[in-house]
Amino acid sequence: MRLLVLGTGGMANNHAENFKYIEGVEMVAAVDVDPARAAMFAEKHGIGRTFTSLDDAIAWGEFDAVTNVTPDRAHYPTTMRLIEAGKHQFCEKPLAENYIQALEMTEAAEAAGIVNMVNLTYRNVAPLQRAREMVRSGDIGFVKHVEASYLQSWLVSKQWGDWRTESQWLWRLSTAHGSNGVLGDIGIHILDFASYGAGLEIGHIFGRLKTYDKADGGKIGEYTLDANDSFVMSVDYSNGALGVIHATRWAAGHYNDLRLRIYGDKGGIEVQHTPKGSALRACIGEDAESAEWDEIDAGTVPTNYMRFADAVRSGVNGEPDFRHAATLQKALDLAFLTDKERREMAL
Repeated sequence: MRLLVLGTGGMANNHAENFKYIEGVEMVAAVDVDPARAAMFAEKHGIGRTFTSLDDAIAWGEFDAVTNVTPDRAHYPTTMRLIEAGKHQFCEKPLAENYIQALEMTEAAEAAGIVNMVNLTYRNVAPLQRAREMVRSGDIGFVKHVEASYLQSWLVSKQWGDWRTESQWLWRLSTAHGSNGVLGDIGIHILDFASYGAGLEIGHIFGRLKTYDKADGGKIGEYTLDANDSFVMSVDYSNGALGVIHATRWAAGHYNDLRLRIYGDKGGIEVQHTPKGSALRACIGEDAESAEWDEIDAGTVPTNYMRFADAVRSGVNGEPDFRHAATLQKALDLAFLTDKERREMAL
C-alpha cells in the first residue's frame, strides 16, 4: 500500500509512527498547505515527496490510499475529491461536521467501492474488544443497562498546558474558532465506546449540554468561551436497554479516562481505560450472588492502522467504517438539537 499522508499537524505524527511499522505499507508523500511543516514532517518520517495542495497530489497520483489528518472542517471536501480519484480512505474522527455531509461521504465511498474507515482510536483498547465478545457471547445475558463516561481535567489541571494562555486549548472552548465543545470533540469517542462495547445501536437520545463561566465577560482575547464543556445524555438502545453517557473537562483527578459498565440479567462487565493502561473485569455466573469481580486478561488486538492496511490488502472493508461514523455523527447532531428543544428524539 502506497500511502499519502494528508495534513501534517500533531496527530499526523501518530499516524506516521503507526503506519511505518506495518509490513507492506510505504508512506510515499505528504500534503500540507504549509510547505515548511510538510518538509519537516517528511524529513522526520522518511517520506520522499511533499505537496502543498491536494489537487497536485491527485494529479501525481502515485498512491493507493490516504490517511486524512486534516482539521475537521476539511474532512468533507478533501474526502470527496479523493473518492472521485478512487483512493482508499482512512479518516480521522469526526468523519464530517454534520450528518448530512457524513452520509454523503459514506454513500459516495460505498458507490465507488473503495475501502473507507475512520480512526476511532479507542477501538485499539483490547479490553473493549474483549468486552464486546463477552456480551455478544451471552456471558452477561440480556443487556439491560449501560453506563459510560469520558472524564478529562484540563479545565482544572495544567497537566496538558494552561488553557487560559495557550491557543491550542483555547480554540476548543470557542465555537467561532470551530469547536463544538466537549460533545463535538470527545462525544463521538464515548458514544462509540459505549455502543460498540455493548454491541447495541442507539434508538433514542436526549442530551443536556452545559457551558460554565470561565473568564470575565466570557472571553479571553479573541476567544469567546461559549462551547459546551460538559454533557449528559440518556439513551435507549435497540434492544430496549437504557443507557447514561456523560463527559466533562472539569473532572479533577482524571487526565483522560474512559469507563464503561454493561449490566445484563446474568452479570456485569466493566472496562476502564486511562493514560496508565486499560483493564477489564467481570462479575458473572455464581459471582453475581456474592458481588465478586474478576480481572480478565484481554490480550492484544490489531490497531485501526493495521486493520486499514489489511482491508486495503484484502479489498474487504474494515471497521469502523464511514457508515458507522455517520451514524455516530447523527447522534451528536441530535444531541445538540435535543438540548435546544428539551425533548427526546429518535435516531
